[in-house]
Amino acid sequence: MPRPWSAEFFRLGIILIGAWLIGAVLGKPGVFLFLGLLAYMLWHLHNLRRLEQWLRDGRTYQPPEASGIWSEVFYLLYGKRQRERAQKKRLAAMLSQFREATSAMPDATVVLGPGDEIQWFNDAARQLIKLHAGQDVGQRIDNLIRYPEFGNFLESGNESGYILIPAPKDPETTLSARVIPYGRDLRLLILRDVSQQQRLEQMRRDFVANVSHELRTPLTVVNGFLETMIDTDDECAREWSRSLLLMQQQASRMQHIVEDLLLLSRLETDSNRPPEKPVSMPALIATIYEDVEHLAAQKRQQISIDSESEAGLYGAERELHSAFANLVINAIRYTPEAGRIRIRWWADEQGAHYAVADTGIGIEAAHIPRLTERFYRVDVGRSRDSGGTGLGLAIVKHVLNRHEARLRIDSVPGRGSTFTCDFPLSRVSRT
Repeated sequence: MPRPWSAEFFRLGIILIGAWLIGAVLGKPGVFLFLGLLAYMLWHLHNLRRLEQWLRDGRTYQPPEASGIWSEVFYLLYGKRQRERAQKKRLAAMLSQFREATSAMPDATVVLGPGDEIQWFNDAARQLIKLHAGQDVGQRIDNLIRYPEFGNFLESGNESGYILIPAPKDPETTLSARVIPYGRDLRLLILRDVSQQQRLEQMRRDFVANVSHELRTPLTVVNGFLETMIDTDDECAREWSRSLLLMQQQASRMQHIVEDLLLLSRLETDSNRPPEKPVSMPALIATIYEDVEHLAAQKRQQISIDSESEAGLYGAERELHSAFANLVINAIRYTPEAGRIRIRWWADEQGAHYAVADTGIGIEAAHIPRLTERFYRVDVGRSRDSGGTGLGLAIVKHVLNRHEARLRIDSVPGRGSTFTCDFPLSRVSRT
């Protein structure tokens, strides 16, 4: 038995024995036993009252003086209160440091509650999105940033991505928004001014588009003259035939790069949604097969088509043709002679899917995340030998983004690759 309770039972025994002895001397032992127990109970009630007053008055730091078991109770509660106060001080210090750190951040930082209501924000948020502590704390953030894309972004709970939106009261300013969950049902909204980067990116796009457009005409002229010289049956043309053929190959390659750059520039700068016209996928796949059949025949490759659904897609047929054809042409380029290429189209409860599988050289896992970057090449020399421009998968990515689709890449080095385009149900045409 713990020592405080042993002492308390000893105290109670002394009180009862003393009361009984006094009662025996006076001839009333029962009455004095009752009075002893009553005095013991009143002592406990007195200390219980002191405990209640001490707990109620939080400003009193030191516990009341007491004896017996009550001394132990006051000591334990006093120690617990000390630990709680120390923990509160640590939490207050951590909160103060958090607020100082977030206040010093150049990015706007907003703490959102379970219902996306504003709980706190830093000075950068006050300046960038014009929040006011007096009237905006407690308001839902999507009531103050009224853009459908932003509301959908919050609902999706996309923790790894970001969204670009105009500033609420300054449409000329572009903000990058990210949401990071933390704590219990709390989220951190981080907004960054990326207007300068967007302007530089737009300048780059305009430059690429203008240069590509200006190169198109001279390259066409050069190609035309080279073709004429090659077809001319004279001694000079025969003597320079190898050089002329090399010049024509490189000029044609430059033409393909220019055409791809112009297409990519148009896809990047066109903010309009693609037309919601139904596109027959079986017919589109048949057209692509006719376009690439001669390329596969040159390498003795087998191309098979598994069209498992009559469903089509809502979108821009020319853009979809470009993306799907690029995937097939890539498979032909990077599959050895006598290899196999399979084009598959099917639909299920998740949406519709277009896949191109090959038995080619495959891709190392480290390269897959960067394959859709423009001009990114796993092997520069091999890509040039195959005639690729390094823009095909970048075009595929932009076309799919415009059609609310995504690209999945599965590849095993030495065994082949599968490129799959996943389209949502909203893009599937059943007619």
